[in-house]
Amino acid sequence: MSSGVLIILIAVVVIVVVAVALGVLVARRGRGLRSRFGPEYERTVAQHHGDVKAAEKDLDERVRRYGDLKVEAPSAEDRRRYAAEWARIQEEFVDSPTRAVADAEALLGRLAQERGFPAGSSEEQLAALSVHHPHHLDSYRRIRGVAQGADGRRSSTEELRETLVQAHEFFAVLSGERRGDKAGRLGVRGGRHASHTDTQHSDIARGSQS
Repeated sequence: MSSGVLIILIAVVVIVVVAVALGVLVARRGRGLRSRFGPEYERTVAQHHGDVKAAEKDLDERVRRYGDLKVEAPSAEDRRRYAAEWARIQEEFVDSPTRAVADAEALLGRLAQERGFPAGSSEEQLAALSVHHPHHLDSYRRIRGVAQGADGRRSSTEELRETLVQAHEFFAVLSGERRGDKAGRLGVRGGRHASHTDTQHSDIARGSQS
């Protein structure tokens, strides 16, 4: 075998090994992003019309920009204030469901900004929140859409109730009332005020008018 042929064979082997190694790294990176972002991963892929590479580039950029974002933990006083505001909104729902949902959306946007996320009126806030709270972002998007009339139709009282109930889980995590981000793995915080809020939340979930 000539030295020229040997060099070509070695080069081919090196290229194959490098390609396999890159493929493994890309697959691991994809699994890591899917695990980190959960439903937000699938949503981003759909947003990029099934282009996984483009979606993962988008998610990588979000992590790069917002992964080290300093998010302020709410004080006990802040948690009490947030809980009182949410309780007022839940009481308001009985007489004015539409206004209550709009007030809840505004509160969530203000709360996120106070915690250190970008301003609530920007898509930048959603991108930052997706890095830190990907498992609850759908509920925030839903209440924003309903409050702003994004679909161009009037929501029924039942739809408004469901929207507010779902948004409460995001509120509970964002306000520090509960720990964690994944649904089903939340621990209650906030003492008496958290319990009062949870009770009112349950009343709305049952459709109570009392």
